[in-house]
Amino acid sequence: MSEEAFAEFRFEVTHLNPQLMNLNHESVWANCLSFIEDNVSAQAFKTWFIPIKSVKLEESVLTIQVPSQFFYEWLEEHYVDLLRKAIGKELGKEARLEYSIIMEQPAAGSSPYTVKLPTSHHAAIRNRSVQMPMDSAEAPIKNPFVIPGLKKLNIDSNLNPKYSFENFIEGESNRLARSAGFAVAQKPGGTAFNPLLIYSPVGLGKTHLAHAIGIEIKNRNPEKTVLYVNSEKFTHQFIDAVRNNSVNDFSHFYQLMDVLIVDDVQFFSGKEKTQDVFFHIFNHLHQTGKQIVLTSDKPPVEMQGMEQRLLSRFKWGLSADVQVPSLETRMAILEKKMYADGIELPREVMEYLAYSINTNIRELEGALISLIAQSSLNRKAVTLELAKQMIDKFVKNTAREVSIDYIQKVVCDYFDLPIELLKSKTRKREIVQARQIAMYFAKKMTKSSLANIGLHCGGKDHATVLHACRTVNNLSETDKHFRKYLEDLEKKLNVS
Repeated sequence: MSEEAFAEFRFEVTHLNPQLMNLNHESVWANCLSFIEDNVSAQAFKTWFIPIKSVKLEESVLTIQVPSQFFYEWLEEHYVDLLRKAIGKELGKEARLEYSIIMEQPAAGSSPYTVKLPTSHHAAIRNRSVQMPMDSAEAPIKNPFVIPGLKKLNIDSNLNPKYSFENFIEGESNRLARSAGFAVAQKPGGTAFNPLLIYSPVGLGKTHLAHAIGIEIKNRNPEKTVLYVNSEKFTHQFIDAVRNNSVNDFSHFYQLMDVLIVDDVQFFSGKEKTQDVFFHIFNHLHQTGKQIVLTSDKPPVEMQGMEQRLLSRFKWGLSADVQVPSLETRMAILEKKMYADGIELPREVMEYLAYSINTNIRELEGALISLIAQSSLNRKAVTLELAKQMIDKFVKNTAREVSIDYIQKVVCDYFDLPIELLKSKTRKREIVQARQIAMYFAKKMTKSSLANIGLHCGGKDHATVLHACRTVNNLSETDKHFRKYLEDLEKKLNVS
């Protein structure tokens, strides 16, 4: 263990009771706590007064130990009058309170220092900075990402430049989250969206959006300190800090941030100590007007194993979800990716990818990369058949079951019909027949319920779908031209 250095701050109160000077410091502070507990909320008492320890009582001066300078400043800013009353009640008219702030691993030879503040300092403390002694500057706060000693301006933001707003495709599925993120980037800490919590299932772009917010803030405000960290890294750093007895350094480092972006906060679930330290970091940043951006795979109400005090803070700002993208958005994402990489693919191949992989953008982009790699390594042209083989083999069977949307698209292309007509209520013979064929293949090649198939085909009920399947089966047995239609379409839809 390293030596502890104390930074002492004092304020004077115009009360004194000489008969009480020899009281035990622990009993005096215990009585103060009883008084304070009756005058603040249970949560405020737990957060701001339980961590305080009494250190000593000399004459009319009670010394209490607080965990950080921020903790001291918060007490002075919000509870100075209450503390003044509590100490005066116990020690009399001219009692004084002295704060001890523990600084971990100080520079060799550093010593405690004291700053006396007059009674009237409270109104001016916001504009006053407490000067640290010269020798304490030898021991800067450790950066848990690299090596101790980095200055604030040298902190690496850990942002991926590829994940910018320019590369983020906006659609109905992500418009709220994207708009809120851009508003935050324009005015970090200055909007109602603090914290901004972006949630969605995996692979839909919430991490991309979180990086984009950080990148935009850095572009607009180069002087701001922006940091992206995933929850797993944060947890490992905290464990190392506990092991090395440097938790204060860990907390102080994160409290330096102007913008803190934490990815996948749901992984804090069940980690009580990690949640506790993050709670205090969150409080500090929020109360000092700094911006917090969080991502999760579920909304706060569904997070299990999280402390309620933390969940309540997640709800202070805006929780914006990112939903499964529409077909048009998926197509736009593929086109953007192809343009960025200088790739050209046949339209039918791109449509097949967009139709087949409809729940995970990361997997959709991975399928495109795998397809190009397969084509290049095997010296084969990129064809629809190659796309079908590749997706079945390399994308964890995502597209082994073709989608109803893709079936409808293939049927409409085959009969040269607009897909809107297929989903309409028209009773024209050729439209009805195409609709029935689409229902037939949807029942044969997907695991969707009859009700779901009917819903995709213009809001039909399950009885209509059953009737369509019987009609198609009957026609295939009696009409050779119709049977040829089915054979051709099955070849186009076949992914085996």
